[in-house]
Amino acid sequence: MRTSIFRLPLRAVLVALLLTASVYAQAPTQPPVQTPAQAPTAAKPWPIRAVIIATFPGEFNLWAEREHLTETIDLPGVTLPLHTNAEHTVLGMVSGMSLLNSSASTMVLGLDQRFDLTHAYFIINGIAGIDPQMGSVGSATWANYVVGDVLKEIDDREAPPDWPYGLFPNGAKAPNPPTVRPGSNMFALNPKLTAWAFEQTHELKLLDDPDVATFRANYVGYPNALRPPFVLIGDDYSSDHYWHGKILTQFARDFVRLYTGGKGTFAMTQMEDSGFMNSLQRLDKIHRVDINRVMVLRTASNYSMQWPSGTALESLTGHYPGGGKLAYESAWLCGSTVLHNILAHWDKMYDHIPGE
Repeated sequence: MRTSIFRLPLRAVLVALLLTASVYAQAPTQPPVQTPAQAPTAAKPWPIRAVIIATFPGEFNLWAEREHLTETIDLPGVTLPLHTNAEHTVLGMVSGMSLLNSSASTMVLGLDQRFDLTHAYFIINGIAGIDPQMGSVGSATWANYVVGDVLKEIDDREAPPDWPYGLFPNGAKAPNPPTVRPGSNMFALNPKLTAWAFEQTHELKLLDDPDVATFRANYVGYPNALRPPFVLIGDDYSSDHYWHGKILTQFARDFVRLYTGGKGTFAMTQMEDSGFMNSLQRLDKIHRVDINRVMVLRTASNYSMQWPSGTALESLTGHYPGGGKLAYESAWLCGSTVLHNILAHWDKMYDHIPGE
């Protein structure tokens, strides 16, 4: 029986939450000492050069520690304070998980008159589930496209028997129509900036782990899933529903392909990126940010589906050895490499986006 994204039994939901908690438990738990920053004012806003966005503290702790983002400032409307460096040129925000939190927190930040974000580069980063066709646990992807889960559904048990799943695009009458109408759930990033970020990072040696190597050996027939962690370009599918399995991974591939007109390739599944992009797109229209300076970096804490001899439930409820640790390390290593390049060449980066 196919498992619907939207109709999971309570036991499966609880198991999914436990699995998620086990990944988060691998996060660094001791953030550096924090000191309140002298608050900027609307009359003299801070000229921000880069904004680092993570979704929960575990994703952000390495950034705070290693990039010395030790000063804090309250951002009314966001649960956790912003972090900044001593020069007040870099901001770090923990948005909160889910599309609701990512979109709301980003809009609050973008509208705050204390910060001049008009030339700031955004590095959105976080852990995600990777399609084993594309990469392995610990791998990092830079996205050209983010696609959200605005769709229709028929319960799988009531769907026509020849349907691959009960999910299909708005405006369609069945899965996988030849084309889809342009919607508000597809966001294209600056491909030249994405290519530049990839060029800066694709030769980095990402952290690996013997236990992870043993685990990924289960993915026979998926060459990229068998590789040690590496950097690639791949696209995001955003959903507030923690889905898993071979059938729904195929759905995500199809959905991303449809909404990008065949240009995008699904790589990562996560719960926030279309929310970030929606807010940033709106902020761009009122000249608060530059949407062409946004990068989305996702790193794999787990696979989006089971290994060939396993089941979806077994994969969903199983333990991913080292997945969280590798993903956090890859996010910081790739993201900080790009950040340092921006800061080191700010005189040029201020008015010239790399790759253009």
